[in-house]
Amino acid sequence: MKKSLVALMCAGALSASLFVGCGSTDEAATEQTQATETTESKWTGEAPVAAEGELLTGIGTSVSINSSTDATASADGTAEADTTIAAVTVDSNGAIVECVIDIAQTKIGFSADGKITSDLNAEYPSKRELGDDYGMKPASAIGKEWYEQADAFAAWAVGKTASDIKDMAITEGKAGDEDLAASVSINVTSFQSAVVEAMYTAVAGGAAEGDKLGLGLTTSISSSADATSDMDGLAEADTTISVLTLNGEGVITSSRLDVVQAKISFDTKGVITADKSADTLSKNELGEDYGMKRVSAIGKEWYEQAQAYADYTVGKTIDEVNGIAIEEGVATEADLTASVTIHVTDFNTAITKAVASAQ
Repeated sequence: MKKSLVALMCAGALSASLFVGCGSTDEAATEQTQATETTESKWTGEAPVAAEGELLTGIGTSVSINSSTDATASADGTAEADTTIAAVTVDSNGAIVECVIDIAQTKIGFSADGKITSDLNAEYPSKRELGDDYGMKPASAIGKEWYEQADAFAAWAVGKTASDIKDMAITEGKAGDEDLAASVSINVTSFQSAVVEAMYTAVAGGAAEGDKLGLGLTTSISSSADATSDMDGLAEADTTISVLTLNGEGVITSSRLDVVQAKISFDTKGVITADKSADTLSKNELGEDYGMKRVSAIGKEWYEQAQAYADYTVGKTIDEVNGIAIEEGVATEADLTASVTIHVTDFNTAITKAVASAQ
């Protein structure tokens, strides 16, 4: 069972649709440490290793909706989905070669009468995309922005095995290793969980030694809906994730895709009705339980179609990927129509960002 683990929640004045910056001078006030089950309870045995000269490509997620709050007479409620994503490549020793971490922090406002108040068409940049604009540095006890601390954790993880990450020292959510704590003062439990999952689910997809790792994501809240007398409202944050590797010629050598659908329900009084402690699994993690196969015209589950599209992008440059024929969001190339009927536009957006991050 995967419990989600997220820290770094900004506590300053925030807008209804995009929450950027932390106003407190006390770094502890910008973080909410959330309890988690140890990753040891989910991942046991040996993590996969690559063949000599090859690399495995892995993707892991850890999701929390625990920071969501009810609406009141004086303030909108907030449906908050914090999705931590880790991308890794793993070598023949079972050790991390590269690691990239990001968080999609999506906050959706709703009123005391159950109406969505956020712009359904708003863009939600990730914490890494926000960069210095995230605003953690002024409140940080070590004077480092969020992405700098995430990068420091990722750099620390390089060369370590899944067991090393699982067994890392953590005290009250913070890194127990003195050297790591000097560069990472934020809660690291979600980092640990996502990285371990990425290592255990890493697969051989064509990556080789020397290839660069990329991570890209895009988030939409357009499926959110108001509450009615017959049905709870829904704040839905859909984060599409691309993890890939790129060779020196700019050609994709391995590709993984996933989507996290974080759904937070609320009633006509602006009270959250979702279980805030419940696990939120990605579509890949749901697997057959996602339930697409029974309604699919081609009889394929979501994860099968996503991987078929990811595999199709291997061997292509980003220009070639963005040149794939698409009509109304669906790929129309003959080589794809038998294996992919789901929309691929968000895939391409995330892939484009992942390629840029790998360069």
